[in-house]
Amino acid sequence: MSAVLKMEECREHVRTQLDTVVDFWLKYSHDTVHGGFFTCIGRDGTVYDELKYVWLQGRQVWMYCRLYRTMDRFHKPEILEAAKAGGEFLRKFARVSTSSGQWKCAFCLTRDGKAVKIQRTIFSECFYIMAMDELSRTTGDKDMQLEAEQMMEQLIYWVRVDSSGLGRPQLPGDVATNSMAIPMMLLCLVQQLTEGRGQEVVQKYRELGRWCVQQILQHMQRDGTAILENVSLDGQELPGCQGRLQNPGHALEAGWFLIQYSAEWGDDDLQRTAIDKFVELPYQNGWDKEHGGLFYFLDVDGHCPTQLEWSMKLWWPHCEALIAFLMAYSQTKKPELLDRFSQVYEYTFSHFPDAKSGEWFGYLTQEGKVALDFKGGPFKGFFHVPRCLYMCERILDDLLANKD
Repeated sequence: MSAVLKMEECREHVRTQLDTVVDFWLKYSHDTVHGGFFTCIGRDGTVYDELKYVWLQGRQVWMYCRLYRTMDRFHKPEILEAAKAGGEFLRKFARVSTSSGQWKCAFCLTRDGKAVKIQRTIFSECFYIMAMDELSRTTGDKDMQLEAEQMMEQLIYWVRVDSSGLGRPQLPGDVATNSMAIPMMLLCLVQQLTEGRGQEVVQKYRELGRWCVQQILQHMQRDGTAILENVSLDGQELPGCQGRLQNPGHALEAGWFLIQYSAEWGDDDLQRTAIDKFVELPYQNGWDKEHGGLFYFLDVDGHCPTQLEWSMKLWWPHCEALIAFLMAYSQTKKPELLDRFSQVYEYTFSHFPDAKSGEWFGYLTQEGKVALDFKGGPFKGFFHVPRCLYMCERILDDLLANKD
């Protein structure tokens, strides 16, 4: 079979998978009484907990809007109405005023919107921003875009000026760290807020984008042989388990963020670094050569990681790997990158999708058996799987349109 025919077959499979996943969440996740979405959903679609996690609410609004806005077959009234209802729920309940007078997003809400828990991180706010910006693009509501930009200013202040508004006490033994998740998410938000907008908006976030890239690049350590999840604020390796931690999925996700950024700004050196160090390296170090699949966590010196789930195979690192390798191939046309994509593709689609009930399992044992059979929980919602399938379908469309 020719490479083009294989690619066409792959695209049709990805397309079918995306349709199945969207159908699952349209059928089971909508709360038609209080608004928003259920995310704790069992294998067969049963809601097993009514708590609503704000970051997953924001992700689902973003995903619905992106599908509705950019793919003709998802330009359906039920998807738009669900996104608008999810956005209304977020605007009404997600933001909580703190003692300092700043807005903070709750991490978790009751079914009817009462705040249950607030985390001392920025991630609920990040996905609130993504939801509001994408919903504003879909509906034309400029107030939502303004809300997104205002919340973004708050995040920038917390990350780069004063983090006390997050509520974390300054303890004497706690060393300040550069966790890769922070600049990654801010770079993602820069790309979200500037996409398709004028030069004034692009320039407003230009310096922040550069800063995020430099912060991510600090995680290349050991003479470029490893990507470490945590480093010091000046880019040095930290002692102990925290400093030795590798998260292959995060590195791969950072890799395709950097590939996107390098394409936008025509930075060939950054593209090479992104592919060689943030895509190839975590794959080489993180792929389980005995059972297949990507490990969740690793210790760079070969010690057993202290995270109990370190050897499990999770849905989202494989989603990031699929995007990263296909995007890298689309930019370079290097056949070895397509070979890597094919290997991840074969493992992913032979292990995670549930042919009986739809959607994907999220948590497998090291050997590849289903460990937890729910389809959604506090961390798995309508995001990584559909985003991966959506992006892979679009990249494959472009490759096949230019197959000569």
